[in-house]
Amino acid sequence: MEITSPSFPNEGAIPVRFTCDGEDVSPQIDIAHIPEGTEALVLIMDDPDAPYGTWDHWIAYDIEPTDVITEDVGSLGTDGVNSWKRPGYGGPCPPSGTHRYFFKVLALDASLGLAGGADKTTVLAAAGGHILAEATLMGTYAR
Repeated sequence: MEITSPSFPNEGAIPVRFTCDGEDVSPQIDIAHIPEGTEALVLIMDDPDAPYGTWDHWIAYDIEPTDVITEDVGSLGTDGVNSWKRPGYGGPCPPSGTHRYFFKVLALDASLGLAGGADKTTVLAAAGGHILAEATLMGTYAR
């Protein structure tokens, strides 16, 4: 499986439009080679360079398998809760310096069936043993 974005190249700069300094809308994510037998996708976006540990920007699960997650998608599958304790996308917003933002997609052989609002730890624990494939796209943003 592979994920890319027409909004920015892998390891490239994320445009301001997709950050807290811009419109704070989610970028388009294209997903190729989803494995046969995939029942659901999980999407996680996080920042491991945050000053107090990894900051979760976007958690969504039980996403219908699709090859495109559209820009400014709004609700996607079942919304988890990010580090701001809210559902949905929260764009890059580093306090200083350049941070890396990892968009990860997991292909699962089953839906998780979790209630809305699960955090990343809960989602990943439930996904364990169901992961058919995973892919990562990394972008950077500096203020």
